[in-house]
Amino acid sequence: MNTCRVAVIGAGYWGPNLIRNFSACPTAKLVAVCDKDAARLGKVLANYPGVEAIADSAELFKRDDVDAVAIATPVSTHAPLALAAFEAGKHVLVEKPLAANVRDAQAMVDAARRAGRILMVDHTFLFGSPVRKMKELVDSGELGEIYFVDSVRINLGLFQHDVNVVWDLAPHDLSIMDYLLGTLPKSLSAFGTSHTPSSSIEDVAYLNLDFGDRLLASFHVNWLSPVKVRHFIVGGSKKSIVFNDLEPSEKIRIYDRGITVEESIESRRGILIGYRTGDVWAPHLPGGEALQEMVRHFVHCIQTGSTPVSDGESGLRIVRILEAAQHSIKAQGGRITL
Repeated sequence: MNTCRVAVIGAGYWGPNLIRNFSACPTAKLVAVCDKDAARLGKVLANYPGVEAIADSAELFKRDDVDAVAIATPVSTHAPLALAAFEAGKHVLVEKPLAANVRDAQAMVDAARRAGRILMVDHTFLFGSPVRKMKELVDSGELGEIYFVDSVRINLGLFQHDVNVVWDLAPHDLSIMDYLLGTLPKSLSAFGTSHTPSSSIEDVAYLNLDFGDRLLASFHVNWLSPVKVRHFIVGGSKKSIVFNDLEPSEKIRIYDRGITVEESIESRRGILIGYRTGDVWAPHLPGGEALQEMVRHFVHCIQTGSTPVSDGESGLRIVRILEAAQHSIKAQGGRITL
């Protein structure tokens, strides 16, 4: 397959970004865009005269000139649309999170396997050079033993009507954590609350994940913060990484700072803690849009049969964490075992 023929389902908030990037992808051809809102569809496709507008996804799945679909619709619709696409023999890219619950996410993974088709989740940050560099540093052992992950993703708005702040914002950083560590936490505890009288949808939340072996991870997500913060820290025994996505040039910095632990000669004096302060440096990061790299990776996996970096299994792991966090919030921070 020299060119992968793609259709995008959903022309709302995220759909136009996928439309733009599939149109620019040299190995893909954007064939059609599907949305129930004819006015919105016409507006979005005004700059894409060769792309067909379709109102009904069922009609789209019947077409022989579509190899793959990208789903950018409300999370509750991800599973029904993906399952129908696999039934029709299409490859599927799904906007994060993969599904609204573990049951649906598992059904999507199973359906993709039965159909022999690619299922990939649009965890865009995994395809940007900062996170790729972080992965390289973690895998090389340069950080030493990983002690903690600490993430803050806060801003004012954009309130969602179908999911809370955890399902909206946390998948970004949970997917980065999953990519770097490659394992599920053993347990988690979460707290969250709503500050809008007419809604029970949480707009502020805190997640604490315990991986065992002295590794902890914490996540703060917030729709009410007066300032926008995007910090992701990986702390190791040798070095640490700080990823600031709002920094225009030096998005990641490596800190040669930490502690040294020595046993005292005299047992009664206990353990001696020393502090190490070394260099701070910012590695060169190649340019390029992460979403374009994600789109190209999706097409490459279809053409070669490769397993995507953000495959269905990784998306399922994130949904397991999200669902457990939701249960913990409703249980006033009760610890949930994964």
